[in-house]
Amino acid sequence: MNSYDLTPLFRHSIGFDHLEDIFDSMVRLNSYSDNYPPYNIRSNGKDQYAIELAVAGFDEKDLSVDLENGQLTIVGNKENSNGNFMHQGIATRSFKRGFQLAEYVEVLGAGLNNGMLTVALERKLPEELRPKKIEINTGSSFKKFTDKISKVIEGEKT
Repeated sequence: MNSYDLTPLFRHSIGFDHLEDIFDSMVRLNSYSDNYPPYNIRSNGKDQYAIELAVAGFDEKDLSVDLENGQLTIVGNKENSNGNFMHQGIATRSFKRGFQLAEYVEVLGAGLNNGMLTVALERKLPEELRPKKIEINTGSSFKKFTDKISKVIEGEKT
């Protein structure tokens, strides 16, 4: 098993200890999984994503999509058909594929169409974490600003 030393990262950051757990889980997932089924991850460039898995031969009853503690797991269990194949080129073996979701990424839903399972995701940042423009006060508004700051410093309510 591969091991990564993230100590240099932790010297200059605080509160990122969970990254080591994320890296470990990614390494474990990659060691268990092969490239079946193939998948795409799409992004609109902002906050919406879609995971697409090619699951030809699977019905919705053969598939499950679960989310637990930020870990999205897609499982496919196909009952073996007892058909007499001269050649079976379409893989319908069971699989388990996992994706670690970033904080604030939510699963909107999943759909199956033409052998493609699509899981829709969206990153929803809380308002307090969204970028904001800070006003620069000048003139009379600067006077109001400094009065407000001095009250905060002195412990008065604004």
